[in-house]
Amino acid sequence: MDRVRLLARLDIKNNSVIKGIHLEGLRKIGDPAELASKYYQDGIDEILFVDSVAAYYDRNSLVEVIAHTASQVFVPITVAGGLRSIEDIQRVLSNGADKVAINTQATRDRNFLKEAVQVFGSQSIICSLVVKSNGAGTWELYTDNGREPSGIDAVEWLDFAQDCGVGELMVTSIDRDGTRRGFDEEFLSLAAERARVPLIACSGAGKVQHLDSLCRAARVDAIAVASMLHYGLSTIPEMKEALRNSGRTTRL
Repeated sequence: MDRVRLLARLDIKNNSVIKGIHLEGLRKIGDPAELASKYYQDGIDEILFVDSVAAYYDRNSLVEVIAHTASQVFVPITVAGGLRSIEDIQRVLSNGADKVAINTQATRDRNFLKEAVQVFGSQSIICSLVVKSNGAGTWELYTDNGREPSGIDAVEWLDFAQDCGVGELMVTSIDRDGTRRGFDEEFLSLAAERARVPLIACSGAGKVQHLDSLCRAARVDAIAVASMLHYGLSTIPEMKEALRNSGRTTRL
């Protein structure tokens, strides 16, 4: 059986975890380090920090949060948002992050993903695809935490990112974010067919059945959840049980 990892996604604004719908209408949830520590104690496999306002300031502002969290949480930490240079990546990795997820800067500089892989290795670089359906089986890549359409076909970008040597792909669906209606299984199934590296699914989980449904529909390697954790809709052991029921293995 294939193994699947469970990630806790924490979107952060002004040093607070927030949650919205379609990446908008943000509601304050709590302290990022405290929540990360709680999810770690409850058995989460990895932590994903997303700087939700990095697009406004053209920089990532999570260094202190990362450093504090890394001192008490001993699972891999991924950071996304506002990573515009090799120096930005070095800064977050030096302060406790294990991986970074890159979206916007890669569309501005087509050499950036490849350069980041050459400097830090594939294992540290994830391509983040924030996608929105255009209808008729097509999806567009969005940048700046889902605020700006890029005009780039998401499937073509997935192929481009893999050719650059990234170690993982992470898909966030704007259509499903915060809705608790389940994942965009159509796009994730298409992405899984083309993926040559591990695929992380984000956005849409509202109950454990959504995890089971996704694993039966698409071969994803990791699933990131937010609302289910933040609002107490399920526990990490319950989610892992659902994943095992779908025929996948999980870390105990």
